This record gives sequence, C-alpha cells and structure tokens, in this order.
Amino acid sequence: MKEESKEKKKKKVKGKKHIFLRIVIILLVIIGIAGAVFAYKVHKNGGGIRGVIKTSLGHDEETVNNLDKIYCLLLGQSENLTDTIMLASYDPKTQEAALLSIPRDTFIGDNENYASAWDKINAVYQNGVENTLKEVREITGINVQYYLKVDTKALKVLVDEIGGVYFEVPIDMHYTDRRQGLYIDLKAGYQLLDGDKAEQVVRFRHNSDGTTYPYEYGGEDLGRMKTQRAFLTALLEQTIENMDVNTILGFLDIAEKYVETNLNFDAIKDYVPYVLDFNIDDLKTATLPGESVRSPGTGTWIYTVNEDEAKDVINELFYGIEKETENGNTIDGNTVVEENTNNGQEIDVEVLNGSGNSSKLSEVVSSLEQRGFNVKQTGKTSTTSNTTIINRNNVSENNLNALNELLSVENVETGTSDSDIDVTIILGTDYIM
Repeated sequence: MKEESKEKKKKKVKGKKHIFLRIVIILLVIIGIAGAVFAYKVHKNGGGIRGVIKTSLGHDEETVNNLDKIYCLLLGQSENLTDTIMLASYDPKTQEAALLSIPRDTFIGDNENYASAWDKINAVYQNGVENTLKEVREITGINVQYYLKVDTKALKVLVDEIGGVYFEVPIDMHYTDRRQGLYIDLKAGYQLLDGDKAEQVVRFRHNSDGTTYPYEYGGEDLGRMKTQRAFLTALLEQTIENMDVNTILGFLDIAEKYVETNLNFDAIKDYVPYVLDFNIDDLKTATLPGESVRSPGTGTWIYTVNEDEAKDVINELFYGIEKETENGNTIDGNTVVEENTNNGQEIDVEVLNGSGNSSKLSEVVSSLEQRGFNVKQTGKTSTTSNTTIINRNNVSENNLNALNELLSVENVETGTSDSDIDVTIILGTDYIM
C-alpha cells in the first residue's frame, strides 16, 4: 500500500510539472508571437527608436492624417523678462516647421511718442504668460494657444545632457555683467560648446567695449536673434541625430525642473515620433519685420512692426503663401507678364537703415518691392555715410546692376554666405530720396 501511495504521488508531481511546462511553453509562444507582431509593427512604422515610439503609442500608417498643425510660443526667461520670444509651428502631415523671432523691444503700446519700457513685449510677461500670448496673437493674427517657457539654466543642462553642440560662433564675444553673473568669453569659429558656452552664445548682444555684430550680420538685437535661431537649429539637428531612450528620459527630467508649459502630454505625445523624422534643413526662419526707433517723447528705444511686411513674412513662413506683386508671378491667381527685365523676384533682401532717416528706409523698401525684390527683413544700424550693397549668395550681375541703378551707388562688397538673405543693403546718409 505504501509503495502504491508513493507511486500516485510521483504521478501527481509529474503531472503538475507537465502542466507547468505546458503553461511556460504557451506563455513563451504568446510572448514570441507578441514580440514578432510588435517587431513587424515597428518595421512598418520606420524601425529604430522612431518605430518603437510610434508602435508604443499605438500608431499606424494613418495616425499622422489625424494630427493638426500645432503652434507654440517659445519663451526664454532671464531675470523675469522674456528676452527670447519665438513663434514656432509644426505640421506632421507635410513635415513643415517654422520659427519667427519677435524682437523683445517690439512696441505694443498705444502711442509711440510716449513709449516706455512697459510698452515692450518682453515686459508683458510680468503680468502673466497669457498676456504675452494675447499680444502675439494680435501681432501675427495666428490663434496660438500653447506656450513653452524655458529657464536659461535648462539650456545649459540640456546641452551638457547630449554631450555638447557643435556650432559656428559668428564673432569674438567678450562681455562681463557681474550683477547678472554673466561672463562671456568666446572666440569666433566652429567649435564644440558645452552648456555654459551655449548660454553665452545665445545671451550675447554686444561686447564690453560697445562693439557688436557687424552691420551685414544684423546689428545688436537682430544679430542676437539670428544667432539664437542658428543655435537652436544646430541643437535640434544634433539632438535628433543622437536620440535614444536614455536621451528621452533625460529630457523628461530636465523638463520637469526647468520648463513651464500649458502643453498637455496627451495632446502632443502623438507628435513626438514625427518630429524625430523632421529634416532640420527644411526649417524656415525669419524675424518679424520692423525698425528700431527712439520714442520722440521719452527717448525709449522701441521696435516698431512694419505691418505690411510682417503680413507677407507670416503668410510665407506659416502658410506657404508667397507675396504677390505686379512684377512677380501672379496677381489674384492670374499669370502676369514681366515688363521689367530687372525682376529680382528670387532675391531675398535685408535692408539695414544707417541713414538716421526712417522715411528713406520706407522709400527704399517700397522701391525694391516694386522692382520685384523680396524684402525679407529690415532693421536699424549705426549711422554710416556710405550706402553699401553686400552680395551674400552669388547674386547675378544683372540683379546687382538693378540695385546699383535703384540706389545710385557703386559700393558692392562680398559678404559671408547666409541661407536666409541673398543681399544686405546698408542704407547710408549719402542716399538721396
């Protein structure tokens, strides 16, 4: 009897082992099938980290068709002021993205004659981010709802997180402000910037001796905005190239500490994998057109927006609508025959006013546009006696001759290449209206 009882126990144990093995095998098969299905979906979604993210979020090939274009106001905070203000857009369907820099001194008051520091857009933030959003909506006509405010400390930590950013520093930068604890000491040239040096680059406006960016680069504030856009482009490009799971987790930690936003994760998580597919070379950038002037009544420097030019830039940047001119391609959708051989319609021009006379700037801009040139941005620079044309992107002799004839000058120089601007015109006191 005892031997029979032992035999029954052995059979029970053996039976349980068989059941356990079957369960393990079934689980392994299920996991294997699930893994194969997941791997297939990852492959269908492009493979790699991008495919993993898309698949993990439950995406398929049709997901992108349900995503709308998104607008977000990017704010860089320093000492309770928003010294960096950019309107960004991204469309996952077309893989189009744009950045519009809004000068911090942009006038938002009622009367330029009595402008104060509180009439500048960078001061509005002190009364709440919603007020800044409201002003940007009025300036651009775009119903932007989201904002992302970044403390300057975040930039330093982010750059260090990805191991630095390679960047072409445009000029030697040497500036000290002990009150802010800001010490800038950089040599011009292509180099690897750590977080501290990255902050120096984006905050630089002028050197301690008063010198700043060269005229052809854009002057003090316009030059800084141009550098900020260029650095942000380099940062995005190098971040996307080296993106992995650890990097993403590191970004989440940084965001929790240094970023304030009203973006809802559930609303934007579906955009993440498509942003990783974005080609940074397709990023379109510009500065809100206008001019730096001194208020007649108070002497305060303000940046006044050229509303007509701003409309053209915003249409092209965010809606892909190119400006229509009589000397351009179309008017109301109808083909127009060119009567002027100096068409200039493919030439992007920047005009910097060094004449000290805003009327001269307005006249030159109007004349350029009538001849078909695309005046992409304007600004003010230090007073200079000679009007100068700077050829940046091998502009044809025909178009240079047209500019010479229009401005009655022969002073043409060759400047550094610029992806945004073909010709820079520095308007001098010698220009006769």
